[in-house]
Amino acid sequence: MKPLLVNSIRGYLGEWYNHLTCEMSRVMRTSGMNQQYTIGQLARAAGVPTTTLRYYERAGLVCPTMRGENSYRLYAAQTLDIIRFIRAAQAAGFTLDDVRTLLALRAGDLAFCKDVQPQIAKRLADVSQRLKELRHIQRLLQAFLAMCHAQDQDVLCHVVDALSSAAP
Repeated sequence: MKPLLVNSIRGYLGEWYNHLTCEMSRVMRTSGMNQQYTIGQLARAAGVPTTTLRYYERAGLVCPTMRGENSYRLYAAQTLDIIRFIRAAQAAGFTLDDVRTLLALRAGDLAFCKDVQPQIAKRLADVSQRLKELRHIQRLLQAFLAMCHAQDQDVLCHVVDALSSAAP
C-alpha cells in the first residue's frame, strides 16, 4: 500500500478508536457496569504512574467513563485490560501510533493477521535498523577503549582529540 493511504487509514482507525472508546465508556456507565477505578486505583492495578494514564488519555488511548462528585476521573474495569495491552505492545516494541491502530482493530473485532502483519513487519524493520546502528556504536566504543588501553594513562586522551576533530 502507498504510504499516504496507509497513514490515512491509520489516522481514520485512530479517530474511530478514540470515538469508540469514549462511547463504550458512556454505555458502560449507563448500563449498570458499575466497577469503576479512580486514576490512582487504576494506576496501581496496572503498575504504571498516574502520569502515564493521563498521557494515554491525552493521546486518546483511554477515556474516563465519567468524573465522580469529587471531579476525579473514573475508569471502567476494562480500561485495565486496555492499559495492560498497551504496555505489552510497547514492551514488544510497538509505538503508541501502532498501539492505537492495534487497539482500533481489536475494538472492532477486525484484528486479522493480514492487518496486523504489516505493523509487525514495520516494527521489525525499525528494530533491525536500530540494532545495526547500535552495532556500529559498539565497534566505535571498542576502538576507543583499545586506543585508551594502548596509550600511556598519564597523557591527554587521544579519544577526546579524535572526537573534538570530528565535531562539525
